[in-house]
This record gives sequence, C-alpha cells and structure tokens, in this order.
Amino acid sequence: MTDRLSIALAQTNPTVGNIDANADRIRAARAEAAARGADLVVFPELSVSGYPPEDLVLKPFFLDRIEAAVRALAEETADGGPALLVGAPWREGGRLYNTVLLLDRGGIAATRFKVDLSDCGVFDETRLFAAGPPPGPVNLRGVRLGIPVCEDIRTPDVVETLAESGAELIVVPNGSSFETGKQDERIQIAVHRVIESGLPLLYVNQVGGQDELVFDGGSFALAADGALVAQAPSFAEHLLVTRWERGADEAWACREAETIAPAEGLEAVYAALVLGVRDCVNKNHAPGVLIGLSGGLDSALTAAIAVDALGADRVHAVTMPSPHTVKGSLEDAAETAELLGCRLDRIPIAPVVKAFDSMLAPALAGREPGVAAETLQARARDVTLMALSDQFGALVLATGDKSEMLLGRATPCGGYAVLKDVYRTTACALARWRNAHVPAGARGPAGRVVPERVLAKASTAELGPGQTERDALPPYERLDDLLEGLVERDLGLADLAGRGHDAELVARVWRMLHAAEGKRRQGPPGPRIARRPLNRERRHPITSGFTDLA
Repeated sequence: MTDRLSIALAQTNPTVGNIDANADRIRAARAEAAARGADLVVFPELSVSGYPPEDLVLKPFFLDRIEAAVRALAEETADGGPALLVGAPWREGGRLYNTVLLLDRGGIAATRFKVDLSDCGVFDETRLFAAGPPPGPVNLRGVRLGIPVCEDIRTPDVVETLAESGAELIVVPNGSSFETGKQDERIQIAVHRVIESGLPLLYVNQVGGQDELVFDGGSFALAADGALVAQAPSFAEHLLVTRWERGADEAWACREAETIAPAEGLEAVYAALVLGVRDCVNKNHAPGVLIGLSGGLDSALTAAIAVDALGADRVHAVTMPSPHTVKGSLEDAAETAELLGCRLDRIPIAPVVKAFDSMLAPALAGREPGVAAETLQARARDVTLMALSDQFGALVLATGDKSEMLLGRATPCGGYAVLKDVYRTTACALARWRNAHVPAGARGPAGRVVPERVLAKASTAELGPGQTERDALPPYERLDDLLEGLVERDLGLADLAGRGHDAELVARVWRMLHAAEGKRRQGPPGPRIARRPLNRERRHPITSGFTDLA
C-alpha cells in the first residue's frame, strides 16, 4: 500500500477510427507523464477507438484492431512506467461493452464497463453496447480506484456502490461534448457525487471536433469537500498532473496541481467553432476551405473563424456577384479578405443565371419569375463553389446561420456549416467579440477582422432589386427570441404571446419551421453549440399535419 499517488489526466484529441494514431497519442502522453513522475495516466472515454464510434463498433474486424492495439499498449507497461486507464469498445462473454481498461505491468489488470449508457442524439449507446453490472473498485498499487464512466455519475447509484465497496478515489473518464453552460453543469454534478460519497473525484474529458460534436476538455479534480483543486484548459490538448497523499485519517488530499480557468461565454462559443472547423478540415485531410464571401455578416464571421482555425493561406474566399449585387457588398467582401489576409477571387454568376433564365423561359412562360429566379442565384453560387472544391480538394464552408436554416432561407450546400447552431444575434455578438479579442491559439490577425459596415448594415441576400431580409421578417432580435422559444424551449402560443410576440407572427414562423424541415436535413453537419442543436438530435417529422399552433 502507498500513501502517495500521482495521477495524470490526459486530455487528448483522438480521431474516430484512426486506431494507430490514437494509440500513438496515448504513448506520447504516457511518455510525458512518466517524465513528470506519474503513476497512472487516465484517458477519456473510448480513447482508443475515438468517440463516438457509432456503427463502427458493429464491425468485428474493427473490434479486432481495437483489441490488438489495447494488448500492444498493455505489453508496453511492462517497462515499470505509469499504468494506463484507457477506454475502448470491448467484447466479453459474447457482449460488447463501453469499457475502461487498466493496463499495468505488462497486461490488462482490470476492466470496468459503463453502466448508464447515453441515449441522446448521436451517442445512441443503448443500441450498440450492453450495460455493465454495478462495478467495484480496481486496485492500483494498493490504492482502490472507483471508475464510473461519464454518464455513470449523473445519478448517485454507481458512485454510491463504489464508495460502499471501499473505493478511495473516484476517477471518471468522459466524452462530454460542448454546449453553452455545460462546464458548470459537469462540475455541479461532480460536486454532488463528491459530497454524497465523501471521496475526491478526478474527471478527464476529451477535446476536439468530431462531425457535429466539439469536445471542450476542461478536465478537473475535486477534493473530498467538493473544492476545485485542479483544472485543465478548454479546447486544447493538455496533460494535467495531480499529486495525492493519504492523510492520517486515511483520506486522500491533492497536494500539487495546476488550475487554468476555462473559456466562458462568447469566448467559449468562438473557440468551439474554431476547433470544430480545424478538426473537420484536418481530420478529413482537406488542404483548406472555400467560402462564398458576400459582404454580409455570416460569411465574414465564417471567414474569420476559418482563418483563426487554419491560417489565412488555407482559406480561399470567392465573391460571386449577380446583377443585383450592390457595389458596397463587393467593397465589404474585399475589406474582409484584406483584414484577414486571405485570398479573394471574383467570379460573376450573371452568365450562368442568364443561361438558366433562357433555358427555363419556355417552362415558365406566362408566370412571374418569383422565387425560382431568386433561388437560381443562390444555387449558381453553390455550384461554383462545389466546382472549385472538386478541382482543388478544399472543403466548402456553408455560411448560413441557425436563424436562416430554421426558416429554410439557406441553401443546403457545402461540407461543413460553421454557424449552423448559431442564431443571427449571437453571430453579431461573436463578430464584435472577435474584433476586440485575439482567441488563444488563433492563426488569424489581431484587431478588427469584420468591417464595421458589415456589422451595421441590414442583412440581404441581394436576390432582387433593393431587397433586404427585413422586408419579409421582423428584426432578428425579435425573430431569434421567437425561434429560441419554439425550438429550444418548446413554448406554445400563450407563452410566446406572454413574451410579447404577435400571435399571427408566431403562427407564421411555426409554419415556416415546419415547411423547412426537409430542406434542413439536406444540409451539411455543423458544430453543436445549443442544447437543441440543428443536427441529428432534432427529430421532427418532415410530413406532419400539426402546422397550426392556434
């Protein structure tokens, strides 16, 4: 039995399915932890496979590769260095579990299975994994560690079982994705488990972008009284080394650790978007990104995020004027590109639009052009960007925001929709924040990156003479509050009327939401920011008769 234990929390950024690279990340973190005197290195949930692996775990040959990688890592612990606590999908007794494995002294010393499987959105674990039995602690060099996995600490049951079974420290591997306010929620849940059990708790979280999810890290440790004694940064890989001592009362206390304040508010949202873009591009091996730069707010903010994520040399902006594009929009697009230092090309779409008008003229004879003429311009721009993408391999970033996508006013194009979960009012706040701050790790310039005129002017798609979006919609301050009430809070007509919204407008917006559901599903993925994001977690029927809130 030992009275001292050094535990390193390895906040790593795995790639789903890249088993060899994930194992190498584990090796690198172990080497650093060994140099810093750690006895144990703890990795996030399913760190060997990447998280969430989704239906890859249904393929036996994938699981074979996982098992081989884990056994190779286990053999390497025979060198007398730190033990490893890694996560992997693991087969046992003919069933598949979300598993944490303790690797020490050349072998697999213990396995523990996740009990409370996550069944929200893309995680969908109850379909993929069997639930584990109530766990007991594992023994690491004379210290009994309780190892609940992520969701296992949301309720008291698993930690209570571990405490009653003699656990001395609680160690929690996690794959908890970012959404606004989530870090405070994690800590509060952990504090409840600590107060109930009387045991210190260490919590390691994944970092990095994976499709719609962004994992923000923010790993931490709590003392037995619930006090925060260690904190890793958010949105960055980090090895957080904590040193613990057993006191005369047999209780463990943290004697050495670092505490780095996590990002909050707009800074956190902006960092999540940057990390989402960076990992989407880099993990898919794209050389860079293409952005249609219109001179409006959304495209300017998308370009700023892309430059901060990748550097200006990997961002290719294209302005595609139509006959209705005003000179000021071209000037604003040019100023945005100049501020960011990225390439800007000009490709007029008037010839394409004219050709389509001529082609469709017989079919539309005797009818007003209407919405067909407007959407043709948007689609011509999309086709132009996709052609460039096919030629150069760059990923097209969609620039529509959540407000537009909810109402069907953004065409489904591109490989990644940066602002998919960002309301227009939030996009404006993010642009102003970025103009005043340089985010940690940003590859873009300091100072103003979104022109003031872009922030001040009315939104417009410039699909007709003198058109602005506010010709057809209320101001975004009102519209976004209404959309948030309908989408995030499930408020009805009476509740929204109590917030000052006109009943006729509420009914109209609800019908627009319903009509746009099919179009939204055609769109690319984008990083999750809100509790009710516009991705696979929004499960509204496309065909529905519930179109009237009155």
